[in-house]
Amino acid sequence: MSVCVLAFGVAVGTLQMTAVVPMLPALQRELQAPLTSASWTLTASLLSGAISIPLLSRLGDLYGRRRVAMASLGLLVAGSVVAAMATTLAGIVAGRVLQGFAAPLLPLAMGIARQEVPRDRLPTAIGVLSAMMGVGSGGGMILAGLVGGGYQALFWILAALAAAGAGLVALLVREPAHPVPDARPDFAGAALMAAWLVCLLLAVSKGTAWGWTSAATLGLLVASAVLFAAWVLSARRAAAPLIELPMLLHRGTVGATVASLLLGFALFGAITTLSSVAQARLGASVLQVGLYLLPTALLMLAVSLLAGRLMRRFSASSLVGAGSSVVAVAALWLSLAHGSSTALYGAATVLGLGIGLGYAALGTMAVEHVEPAKTAAAGGVNALVRVVGSSLAGAVTAAVLSGAGAGWSFAASAIAALVSAAFAFAQGALARTPALVAGEAA
Repeated sequence: MSVCVLAFGVAVGTLQMTAVVPMLPALQRELQAPLTSASWTLTASLLSGAISIPLLSRLGDLYGRRRVAMASLGLLVAGSVVAAMATTLAGIVAGRVLQGFAAPLLPLAMGIARQEVPRDRLPTAIGVLSAMMGVGSGGGMILAGLVGGGYQALFWILAALAAAGAGLVALLVREPAHPVPDARPDFAGAALMAAWLVCLLLAVSKGTAWGWTSAATLGLLVASAVLFAAWVLSARRAAAPLIELPMLLHRGTVGATVASLLLGFALFGAITTLSSVAQARLGASVLQVGLYLLPTALLMLAVSLLAGRLMRRFSASSLVGAGSSVVAVAALWLSLAHGSSTALYGAATVLGLGIGLGYAALGTMAVEHVEPAKTAAAGGVNALVRVVGSSLAGAVTAAVLSGAGAGWSFAASAIAALVSAAFAFAQGALARTPALVAGEAA
């Protein structure tokens, strides 16, 4: 029962990531904001999710994952209410920042499952929780389409679902009590990471409007570089850093890290551009955009649920590589032909198949070649870079759509997916080398 409750919480936490994608053009019109500004209703949530994944995961380790999971769902309720009541872009973005704190629900739920589920049933439980990423991502796009053009109704529904999730966790999930240690989370690292990411994403999203050589754009890029250097220095000096930097370049995980970053970018870049094209060129309503994205959602769900069987027959890196290759085909198809309903439906189906394959195996690929003591760190880094890639997609897509157009925006997603495939297949080949095998044995 506790796994079912946790799975529901993870699905709700993931819903909010994609639910605004079909709404972006409608928000742009309703709030009379340029796309580069309206896109922050997506980017803000993904950005706060990127920060909160390592931060709340660490707080869960220190103070109890069940307690932090309930707080995460509470912030999703609060953010949904703020966004539902907002009448300005700034208000919606503020609510979306709070909603993004639901992103750590998957690692928190996995941590609870490892404590509570018997060892022989743990792989099934982890598989179910991982599949909820596909369920939630696809379900968010479907929910937005069913709700229609009113963003207030969408956010009220998210608030109700999150409140139900928090109540169920409080009633039905148990976790052994443990003393609170003296260690403290790396709040300085979290603040520095948030600062350099905001500067970078703001510069990228507004570069076309402000000018790439303008003082504002260049100033933000310089500030981002300086803050990034300060973050790296802080992480090296911290006793318990927010992110273990050596894990980013670990021989057993670097392929998964790059693949996760780029696959997250490719997914959100493709679906954001598809939503914009459907409404701008084909005159689609929000409901119709949801229908265009329905094949993606259904295929993501179906393939995610088959992930366990697939990974018993194929290596995780080969599945990520194959999935990324399929995503590249879909994005390339869209870059060349995106002016008809047939093209959008066909490419959306292929996209869902590729993302379902890739996302289902990313978590396993991230941890299968690291020593057991580093499993949590490797999984956390992988989840983080996937969300960072997704947030970069929101900013880059808005800039490319405003400047070069939809074809180039789809092409950027295709290139990202191709590079993701190359890194995944390379890690698969590397995994068969004696050096890495010796490293695992050690």
